[in-house]
Amino acid sequence: MKTTLALLLMASAFGAHAATPDPTVAKALDALGYPYEVDEDGDYKMVFDVDNDRTQLVFVRSAVEDYGSHRIREIWSPGYNAPTAEFSAEIANRLLEDAQSAKLGGWVKQQQLAMFVVKVDADADGPVLADAIDAATHTADEMERALTGQDEY
Repeated sequence: MKTTLALLLMASAFGAHAATPDPTVAKALDALGYPYEVDEDGDYKMVFDVDNDRTQLVFVRSAVEDYGSHRIREIWSPGYNAPTAEFSAEIANRLLEDAQSAKLGGWVKQQQLAMFVVKVDADADGPVLADAIDAATHTADEMERALTGQDEY
């Protein structure tokens, strides 16, 4: 179903964070009725059905980042797996152009993966979290379809 190499790359991309899942994320996802698994990093892994019998992998990170008085949680979804560690100029430009039009989030490079990342307040309620998950899911899947025509994630 989902490529093992890509999952390994994503796990290492997240870095060494505590493997303790954040219970506030579980509570919000449960209230939304979203099925999930907790991965070895303590992040919440979900697979959503999208248009035309496609699926999309999404992670809600348990780790919280701080910037000044802000506490930020990230929602990640892979959209492209490059054949090498370097993206071609065409792919990199396409991702940058897409990030310009994205209402929530932007593209980041994690090793050979292009990940769409939405950052929200760490204490975001269910509707805000649902919007962020939806943005990551659909944006990443649309890019994957456009760049590869495949449904790897």
